Amino acid sequence: MNYTTQLDRLDLFLIRWGIAPEHVPWIGALIGSLLVFVVMGLLSKLLNLLLTIGLKRFSTSTRTHFDDHLLHYRVPRYVARIVPLVLSYHLVPIILRDEGTLQYVVLRAFNVFFIVLFIRIVRAFMRAGRDTLKDSPTYRDKPLDSYVQIASLVIYVIAGILIFSQLTGRSALTFLTAMGAASAVLLLIFKDAILGFVASIQISANDMVRPGDWITMPKYGADGDIVEINLTTVKVANWDKTITTIPTYALIAEPLQNWRGMQDSGGRRIKRSILIKVNSIRYLEPQEIKDLERIQILAPFIKERQAEIAKYNEEHQVDATMPVNGRRITNVGMYRKYIDLYLSRHPKIHQDMTRMVRQLPPDEHGLPLEVYCFTNTTDWVPYEGIIGDIFDHLFAASKFFHLVIFELPAADDMRHMVDTVTGSNADHPTR
Repeated sequence: MNYTTQLDRLDLFLIRWGIAPEHVPWIGALIGSLLVFVVMGLLSKLLNLLLTIGLKRFSTSTRTHFDDHLLHYRVPRYVARIVPLVLSYHLVPIILRDEGTLQYVVLRAFNVFFIVLFIRIVRAFMRAGRDTLKDSPTYRDKPLDSYVQIASLVIYVIAGILIFSQLTGRSALTFLTAMGAASAVLLLIFKDAILGFVASIQISANDMVRPGDWITMPKYGADGDIVEINLTTVKVANWDKTITTIPTYALIAEPLQNWRGMQDSGGRRIKRSILIKVNSIRYLEPQEIKDLERIQILAPFIKERQAEIAKYNEEHQVDATMPVNGRRITNVGMYRKYIDLYLSRHPKIHQDMTRMVRQLPPDEHGLPLEVYCFTNTTDWVPYEGIIGDIFDHLFAASKFFHLVIFELPAADDMRHMVDTVTGSNADHPTR
């Protein structure tokens, strides 16, 4: 016995219950549609339950996380709808045998459902594949989100063309012809997506940035770690806990500072100057030199330098009555050497990287003595602590070299000058 015979019996049943014959076809179609909807819904739920249980059991016996991601993106739920949709599609011509126009519309709607379902299944598989690749160290730093978005965009375009063809009854070629005429508008609409796609390829090929890299882009107020790279935007988690969104193509079009090299090197640079007041720079007296010999790390250097200077002055018959004749030890030179020796013995300074203490050109703020070296850690908090400890010590040690650190006059300096001038005027009231 086929479905047509069953529907004929339903029509007779409705007539016996007093339904007018002219109303029987559409009432029968409505009842049949509701029955099919309920049965297919229950079938979909049952298949979803069976597929989910089966995939969960299968995932426990495999090492890959791909099946776990398929569960996360509800692939069994989408696959379970295929069988009910196919069965319903073949039942439509039977249930709506007397409704030609409605049958045509419903079949078209089913075709659209099939297209949408196919998109969801493919998109879920792509996302699961993306997350699986992210679990691998080889692909963790690649802009996989951009690739998935590009593939999704292509699938959406194809699906849109097919849906347009189903809804209008026209061929896909007609739609493509219309798109060709509107290509300029489409390029303008999808400008960011196209630029982002090209930028993603260049970023991946040249290994410019990766998720997790610390970047700085002052133009966009970005200073932090990259948390996501997708087709159109890059999200940066700044150190102040804010999120900055940057266009993807800006990473190749705008100045960018990537701190990955510093982090990979194992050392972080210190580049900071101590400003010495120029009029405090002078030759050291013999007693002052003897006092500095009590500094253990400096004593061998002082003895070696004194012997070198004495030999030079003797060979050149230098007149010692004038200090500028010949060679002498200066307090700033001795301080510069002390800093270098201090850094060479510091346990937190990377000794295999560049280390020096140099003079920069003097300016209105005095003579800059620049400390240039690298710490043996790249972590921010320990790095700042090392800098603080080093310069605390160097500022305090400058007094033993009879040097004055430059600073602009403060309020107490101004009050002292006023008090000095006032006191002088008091001694000379006629002024």
